[in-house]
Amino acid sequence: MSDTQKFKTVAEFTERTSADICAALLRDNGIPAGVFGADSSYPSLGYVKAIEVKVNENDYEEAKRILAASESAE
Repeated sequence: MSDTQKFKTVAEFTERTSADICAALLRDNGIPAGVFGADSSYPSLGYVKAIEVKVNENDYEEAKRILAASESAE
């Protein structure tokens, strides 16, 4: 990854577990993903400020496709 690589938020959650599952799904499909905003000392703030799953800007469209396919399979 280059130093100029940008991240884009691909999904937002109010709880860490859902964000972790989303990031794991993306990683299992070859897209590096990270969870941001979940390391608060006050977990209830997740309801105020979303916990975000972010991917590299170039992977954004593919990540959205994977997540949409996963939602339609449920």
